[in-house]
Amino acid sequence: MAYGLFSVSFALFLSARNLSALMIGVVLTVALLAGAAFSFATGYLVRRFGRRATLTGAAALMAVAAAILAAGHGLALIILASLLGTLSAGGQEVGPFAPIEQHMVADTTEHRNVARYFAWYNFAGSLAAAGGALLAGFVALTVAPWLYAACGVMLLLIYAALPAEVAARTSTEQTLDSTIASAQQSSGVAEKLTVLFGIDALAGGFVVQSFLAYWLHVRFGVEQNVLGPLFFATNILSGLSFLVAAQVAKRIGLLRTMVFTHLPSNVLLSLVPFMPTFWWAAALLLARFALSQMDVPTRQAFTMYAVRPDERARAAGMTNAVRPAAAAIAPVFSGLALQTAAIGLPFFLAGGLKIAYDLAMLALFSRTPLTLDEVEGRK
Repeated sequence: MAYGLFSVSFALFLSARNLSALMIGVVLTVALLAGAAFSFATGYLVRRFGRRATLTGAAALMAVAAAILAAGHGLALIILASLLGTLSAGGQEVGPFAPIEQHMVADTTEHRNVARYFAWYNFAGSLAAAGGALLAGFVALTVAPWLYAACGVMLLLIYAALPAEVAARTSTEQTLDSTIASAQQSSGVAEKLTVLFGIDALAGGFVVQSFLAYWLHVRFGVEQNVLGPLFFATNILSGLSFLVAAQVAKRIGLLRTMVFTHLPSNVLLSLVPFMPTFWWAAALLLARFALSQMDVPTRQAFTMYAVRPDERARAAGMTNAVRPAAAAIAPVFSGLALQTAAIGLPFFLAGGLKIAYDLAMLALFSRTPLTLDEVEGRK
């Protein structure tokens, strides 16, 4: 919910603090880079402190960062809050939350059901993000950081109630892992996926949701009370698409579901700057979000299957950390483009790079065994 709230409010909040479009892009970049650094450190933090302590500590930092942002004045304090690595610039997970949670889902789920569980995991998050985006349309910009801080406190309490570590898996599940491991040549797979996911995230960085809200505000003059309901609807569509993705993946496989839903969504994204009115742009964005996130649960399940079980924690950390790191490069250029009236350029760059990513995924991994059934069929 906090991320959905900030996906609408963050850039507008910075604009209300009299930051230029370029400086807004700089702050978003700092927040994304800091979040990426926190994600990269996840493996070390878990080994040193354990999963529960890492999650509770990150939730505490989330609350502190938002409080600094809300109470402080001046660019220095805004940068300080962003450097704590727990402010979401694009409506997505930042910090160690996603790598730890996804590893826990994979470790406690039967292989045949992992795509479905990832779909429900993402659906719950998307539904809450939709509520946060809707809430953003009804609260003052100065209140939004305080609500973000309150969510951090609530997360801290929830994480503190979790078991210290996930229980060991059954011998049957370990046997299944061994079967998949013997059927997979996973050396270098995590690195390839990290590079490709980085390209996709770099493309997404040109149109992170908080910047997209700002772009619509500048381009069409719409205010937060209109943008909130729009992004509520996009998050609802994304959430429903997660559940559809799990069903589609059963029929055509994880990789094909990723690519064949992502490609048309990126064509739609590239067309947004050509729309003459806000309502046409909003309709195109709704159509795009109905497809664009179907690759999320399938991508997470694909990553867990494409590497050996002993590489899952490393793969989750790398692939989750590279996304905010790569995305961090782009907002500065988006802000510069907006400031110099090249307002359509971020959409063209995002759409083109994402299409290249889709084609590369299909070319490199079309023969990778993705499910237990496929593995057994290739024995």
